[in-house]
Amino acid sequence: MMIRLRRLRQNGALRRMVKETRCDPGQLIYPVFVRDGTGVAEPIGAMPGQMRYSVDMLGPVLEKARDAGISGVLFFGVPDFKYENGSGAWDEGGAVQRAVRFTKERFDSLLTVTDVCMCEYTSHGHCGVLSGAADCVDNDATLELLAKTALSHACAGADIVAPSDMMDGRVGRIRTELDTNGFKNTLIMSYAAKYASAFFGPFREAAGSAPQFGDRKAYQMDPHNSREAVREVCLDVEEGADIIIVKPAIAYLDIIKTVKDKFLLPVAAYQVSGEYSMIKSAGAAGYIDERAVMNKSALSIFRAGADIVITYFAFELAESMRNGDI
Repeated sequence: MMIRLRRLRQNGALRRMVKETRCDPGQLIYPVFVRDGTGVAEPIGAMPGQMRYSVDMLGPVLEKARDAGISGVLFFGVPDFKYENGSGAWDEGGAVQRAVRFTKERFDSLLTVTDVCMCEYTSHGHCGVLSGAADCVDNDATLELLAKTALSHACAGADIVAPSDMMDGRVGRIRTELDTNGFKNTLIMSYAAKYASAFFGPFREAAGSAPQFGDRKAYQMDPHNSREAVREVCLDVEEGADIIIVKPAIAYLDIIKTVKDKFLLPVAAYQVSGEYSMIKSAGAAGYIDERAVMNKSALSIFRAGADIVITYFAFELAESMRNGDI
């Protein structure tokens, strides 16, 4: 007797019935850059098709996200002014805080997720306050500022706060701050395994967050390490994280799978700016079929174990999912 696996592949109905990895628009989160000012909808040069919006211009993109069935948006702030201690991060009148209030008032069915970090707000571009004269981020002093920032987002109505700074102990400090102030139901989606990566380049243009000196290798993870990712995730789980993020996605499919296999929490993967821009650029040049590569790229992330994908392709992927192309 010959085993014929091709019998299950011979037509579309059979393939749909037995496919192991299933994708739905509700598993997508769309990142949005919000900036100070009014009447702003400016293209991001390094990220074709992506924009920076002032809060008053968010309506159409949020409506599009809602109508596409995407579960939520992840807000990144782009302030006009930056300070040594990043104090704009917890300003109740900041762009992220106003964007959250705008969304909850007009598009309450969308989940609002907020980036909790200092890099967009500090004059030096690092993810926390500096320690004395040394070019070093002060971990423990930064925890207090991250907690203030997360609380300001929760006060504005954020459903989920997402600390991306990679400071040790920040999930526990944020959880305590939220619980103490009556926000026990606000989720923490932690960038638990965030690797120092060249794939972040276009984002730094979009958010104006490039470090003015040095790099972030002293606090973001070393790409050589995989077991360390398990330690990072384990600590964040113990400290109260509700969802775990692996970032970037495509170059770390092994990490996504490992985290999915070892932990019971939902796993999100961030398909970052560099991953997006490479596909867009190659597609525009005619080197690849952009839509097909986008679909296969996302499918590989889901197949590795991601329950949620944060991606700038969210609208296009939602359409592909509705059409049965992924």
